[in-house]
Amino acid sequence: MLVEILYFEACPNWEETLSRVREAAAIVGCEIDIRCRPISSDAEASASLFAGSPTVLVDGSDAFDDAVQVDELACRVYRTDSGFAGSPTVEHLVSVLRARRGPD
Repeated sequence: MLVEILYFEACPNWEETLSRVREAAAIVGCEIDIRCRPISSDAEASASLFAGSPTVLVDGSDAFDDAVQVDELACRVYRTDSGFAGSPTVEHLVSVLRARRGPD
């Protein structure tokens, strides 16, 4: 499984998201290739599946159903049990990775 984190350099949340993806991958226990891809321009954002920084892609599609692609360098917010946040929770990432992995 390939997990990509799309982000822009000034994003204050992409490194926390990377840490949470790593933690979720360890919990799920399957082999996951994690890559980070900087988005450096509005044109690059428009030409990708960028839904704001950080965007988490799993095997080429957004990890979350509520993603809205944007065509500019923008921040993304995630719904969590405690309100909106700049990164998805470890629990949400675990659920996504387990669902995308499929049955054991």
